[in-house]
Amino acid sequence: MLHPHMLTKEGSILVVVDVQDKLLHAIHDWPGVLENTLKMITFARTLAVPAIFTEQYPKGLGPTNASIIERLPGRPVEKTVFSSFGAERFAAELEKAGAHTLVLVGIEAHICVLQTALEALARGYKVHVIADAVGSRSTANKEMGLAKLRQAGAVISTVEIALYEWLGRSDTTEFKAILPLIK
Repeated sequence: MLHPHMLTKEGSILVVVDVQDKLLHAIHDWPGVLENTLKMITFARTLAVPAIFTEQYPKGLGPTNASIIERLPGRPVEKTVFSSFGAERFAAELEKAGAHTLVLVGIEAHICVLQTALEALARGYKVHVIADAVGSRSTANKEMGLAKLRQAGAVISTVEIALYEWLGRSDTTEFKAILPLIK
């Protein structure tokens, strides 16, 4: 029997929140946040975990980072609200994917990631926030956002923890395909 905080591929969806260049370059350790976000996208695609991405006010903040767009099919869920659930299409995409667990990456940890996660929890979803793939302009805001999420019931995780939980075992073709990315 799995612990309720164990992440499984079944029912998971990767949600990439607002990784837009105009904001990304202001984020503390933005290269690390982007690298880890790209790893999560690669892992999700390799393991057939659905993924969606959002853009906060694209007219002002511009498009999603090009390296993310290259790896994610489809179009972003555009929004002007901080919680992704405020965008009409967001909840419909989750339902279409059969998601019951949101795996969140992106920016900013204490604003859009936080508010999306809190609303997801209120709607009955399980939420895993990948700490090394989220960021804020200041480390203090990131840490407080993660602390609030933990208090609210979200699971705070890392890229490698999520990956190994999604994999579950080492004797698969998926593990062999992903192994070079984690060495």
